[in-house]
Amino acid sequence: MRDSLEALLDQLADTLTLLGHEAAIAMQRATAALVDCRLRLAEQVISGDTDIDDLRAQADEFATQALALQQPVATDLRAVVAAIHVASDFERMGGLAKHVATSARRRYPDRVVPESVQPLFRSMGEVSVDLARKAAEVVRTRDVQLAEAIDRGDDEMDRLHRELFAVLMDPGFGGDVQAAVDLTLLGRFYERYADHAVAVSRRVVYVVTGSRPGPLAV
Repeated sequence: MRDSLEALLDQLADTLTLLGHEAAIAMQRATAALVDCRLRLAEQVISGDTDIDDLRAQADEFATQALALQQPVATDLRAVVAAIHVASDFERMGGLAKHVATSARRRYPDRVVPESVQPLFRSMGEVSVDLARKAAEVVRTRDVQLAEAIDRGDDEMDRLHRELFAVLMDPGFGGDVQAAVDLTLLGRFYERYADHAVAVSRRVVYVVTGSRPGPLAV
């Protein structure tokens, strides 16, 4: 029974790692679609969201089997319960990347992001992708130090988000109300994406240590 449980946990970790990498790829493509006005990339992200949903369903199935058939305890039980939440976090990250891509497709051939704030959104995309990849690695390795680094890395996203808000509030901002609304929503998508990556890292810390390092994203 122990061997069966370990096999299920390995399959679960592999699926979650892949899910995290897919969420990173989705945001990388979505950001390029948004900033560079690339319709094909936007459509790839939108259509590919079903693959992320399928991976989440697969992870849930492995977790259900582990709970129902193997009756895990202690660290193994924490790992299975946390995995269910991690799968949800990664799926939501994929959904947020889809929102970014949908915004790009909706405005095509016009650009959603004015030239003045394109560097900000490129930076938010880079930070997001880096956090997602690190979160996937944390799931694979259970590296608590890397998990804590992700938690700290979210500060950069918060800084970029504040910078975007300052630009939108500046009287010199040349966009209209619709542009301001679009950019505000897009900034929020990136911020929430990073929050879910942090949530993944904190759930892994909980699995390893048995204690929660702080509030989790919902």
